[in-house]
Amino acid sequence: MAYTEYGDNDVLRVTDLPRPKVGPGEVLIRVTRASVNPVDWKVMSGALEPMMDAHFPAIPGWDVAGVVEQLGPDVPEFSVGDRVASYARKSVISGGTFAEYVAVPAGIAARIPDGVSDDLAAALPLTGLTARRAVGALRLQPADTVVLHAASGGVGYLASQLAVAAGATVIGTASPEHFGKLEAVGVTPVAHGEGLVDRIRELAPEGVAAVADFAGGVLDVTLAVLRQGGRHVSIADPEAAEHHGRWLWVRPDGPGLARLLESVADGTLRLDIDRTLPLEDLPEAFRLSREGKAKGKLVLEIAD
Repeated sequence: MAYTEYGDNDVLRVTDLPRPKVGPGEVLIRVTRASVNPVDWKVMSGALEPMMDAHFPAIPGWDVAGVVEQLGPDVPEFSVGDRVASYARKSVISGGTFAEYVAVPAGIAARIPDGVSDDLAAALPLTGLTARRAVGALRLQPADTVVLHAASGGVGYLASQLAVAAGATVIGTASPEHFGKLEAVGVTPVAHGEGLVDRIRELAPEGVAAVADFAGGVLDVTLAVLRQGGRHVSIADPEAAEHHGRWLWVRPDGPGLARLLESVADGTLRLDIDRTLPLEDLPEAFRLSREGKAKGKLVLEIAD
């Protein structure tokens, strides 16, 4: 699937393009699964044009799972036939993962452990690495109480589990319909919306040590519940950096993804998949994502 100009779903076309070249230090992945993230349709709309160049026709998609088809020069880390996954964001918008093949630097790929399906492996990279980076940036200690905004979402659900594993007491904002999901992984849920500061203060009267924002539009709540000297990060609000916090962007990270995949393999990290769709149904997947109708990751089936 590719597009020749920025726009909405109507710019997407099933397109025949040359197989990607494989340079030094790169691997060519025969794609079996890819997954959809909101950033994919935002990129297609031109939202990142001020910071990223695009070469058209552009193939969207940054998450991938598949099989190593070809090695470039000097790639001792992998062999042809290895099952791998990657957060395949590049510096230029062009050769994405919603295709039969994608070439990526070997350093941002990770082997998929036995027992982890391609669907799960493809659903993990962007959300998992974002969650890992956010929780790592908060430097959580076992005595800390942390608030996670949008704790039941794609990134928030994984961050919730990582924060609990770090020993922190985790308060997660969510809709009441998702409370059970959060409680099952050790999170104390609170309803977002009006009165949120009071609800958090009831659980943490002296304030919390850390806050992670995966929603946007909640900086006032974050600052109101954060205790003196607390840490906060946001993946959605650049203004966090103006208030002694950090605005985070996920980075491709093969070793980090490998550790996350191992956690999926041993059952300590859970993912939600809403459904798997054929590649030609990408416009429908984008619609579901844009309208917030997916209750988990949307995966694209490219090949068996």
